[in-house]
Amino acid sequence: MNTTTRTIAAGLLATSLQAGLPAQAAQSNVLTQIAAQATVDGNYVVTADGVRLYYKDWGPKDGPVVTLSHGWPLSSDSWESQMIFLADKGYRVIAHDRRGHGRSSQPWDGNDMDHYADDLAAVISALDVKDVTAVGFSTGGGEVARYIGRHGTSRVRKAVLVSAVPPLMLQTADNPGGLPIEVFDGLRQGSLENRSQLYIDIASGPFYGFNRPDAKVSQGLIDSWWAQGMQAGHKNTYDSIAAFSATDFRQDLKKFDVPTLVIHGDDDQIVPLDISGKASAAQIAGAKLIVYPGAPHGLTETHKERFNQDLLNFLED
Repeated sequence: MNTTTRTIAAGLLATSLQAGLPAQAAQSNVLTQIAAQATVDGNYVVTADGVRLYYKDWGPKDGPVVTLSHGWPLSSDSWESQMIFLADKGYRVIAHDRRGHGRSSQPWDGNDMDHYADDLAAVISALDVKDVTAVGFSTGGGEVARYIGRHGTSRVRKAVLVSAVPPLMLQTADNPGGLPIEVFDGLRQGSLENRSQLYIDIASGPFYGFNRPDAKVSQGLIDSWWAQGMQAGHKNTYDSIAAFSATDFRQDLKKFDVPTLVIHGDDDQIVPLDISGKASAAQIAGAKLIVYPGAPHGLTETHKERFNQDLLNFLED
């Protein structure tokens, strides 16, 4: 939190404690009130700490609501295939550009998963939507998990994690199967040395599986990925590497109490299936896991017909 947000939070927390609420309930109440202070200004939600979050709101306004949280270092544009598909089916589909990404503000601080989750809460609160199906791809899956961990499911009907980073990507003493810190240090080094080239290399290689033999390469997808990444802030995307790699979501997953679908490709070279999709599905009570054989990280594009249908089936179930 920045100074303004900390001041707001401190005042609200003191009031809640004076009212006799337990500390945990008081903290939850604070988060809810901070989210509720968000306002709508055109196509932006303005958060309590002054960050402007660009958002898209497609489809009928009285349709069932789906929120879409995007991956690193992309924007809500990465969800266009799903947004137009679901909106055409009668759903109200809302996707925002994460702070520091796309058309949203580029704050120097607050580029962490707690702020990402609170920003999602701000969007949901400011637009006053309920019975939401919260869908998160990659880093966005962490955003959804942390949102449920911090804000609960009072406004959430279902959850979907797609190629998502939970439970914990980083290798630690109690997470020996995770990826070594050197992997993420390499991303940080590449970002500082030549961010533009790093994004070209990721998009033209492992993200869509274009580095696999006989892959059908789409220059359009590569160019779109690069353009979205370069629209984001340098500092914001650099900090976000730690947010998606080192945040521990295991306690958040324990708080999932809504129907949850986990979708992952078994050829995901970015967020390997065993340490992510399989592990998350095992830790979320009653979660359904669908594994796409041969699918890469960016399956929302490479397998979009199947993914869109699987998502629609889950929404209508």
